[in-house]
Amino acid sequence: MPEEITCLIVDDHEVVRDGLRLSLSRAPHMRVIGEASDGAGAVALVESRRPQVVIMDVRMPGMDGLEATRLIKEKIPETAVLIFTAYSERSLLGKGLESGAKGYILKEAPHATLLRAIEKVAGGESFVDPALIPTFLTGKEQHDMLTVREREILQLLADGLSNGDVGARLLISQETVKSHVRHILAKLDADTRTHAIAIALRDAIID
Repeated sequence: MPEEITCLIVDDHEVVRDGLRLSLSRAPHMRVIGEASDGAGAVALVESRRPQVVIMDVRMPGMDGLEATRLIKEKIPETAVLIFTAYSERSLLGKGLESGAKGYILKEAPHATLLRAIEKVAGGESFVDPALIPTFLTGKEQHDMLTVREREILQLLADGLSNGDVGARLLISQETVKSHVRHILAKLDADTRTHAIAIALRDAIID
C-alpha cells in the first residue's frame, strides 16, 4: 500500500469540504488533518500542521487561494498546493502556476483523478487535470502569436528598460512601444507588464 499522504482541505463552502473529506476517506492512504474556509486560515493551519498536500480553492472571501498559495510556498515550501477549482480561465491557470501551485484539478474531476493528482504533487511532481490540457494548449498557441518585435520589446522590458528606453533602443516612438505592450498583454492574457514578463519567462518565450 502507498505511504500515507496528509492533506489539508481549503474551501469556503462547507458542502464542498464535506464532499472532499468523504471522498478522501475512501482512500486508505489519504488522511485529512485539517480544514480551512479561507486563505488566512489555510496559511495558519499549514504552519502548525505541516500537511504534505493542500487542496486549495481559488475564490474565497478575504485572502484568496492564490495569495494563500504564495504565502505557503514562501513559509513552508515542502508543502505542495493543488489548486481545486470550478474555473478554467486561462489567466487563472497562469496565475496559479506563478503563485507556486504544483497542480490543478477541477471540482467535477472523477475520484480517481483527484487521488492521482494528490499522489503526484505529494511526490514532487506537477499535475494538470486532463480536462484542462486544451486550455493550456490554447495559451501556448497564443504565445506563438507574439511577433519577433513583440518578443524583442518584452525581452527589453524584462531587462528593466522603460518604454522610453525601449523606444530609443529600437528607434521607434514611445507610443509605438505602448501599442506593442498592449498587444503583448492581450495575447498573453496578462494584467500588467510584470505579469506578462513572468508568463514569458515561465514559458521560455524570453530568456
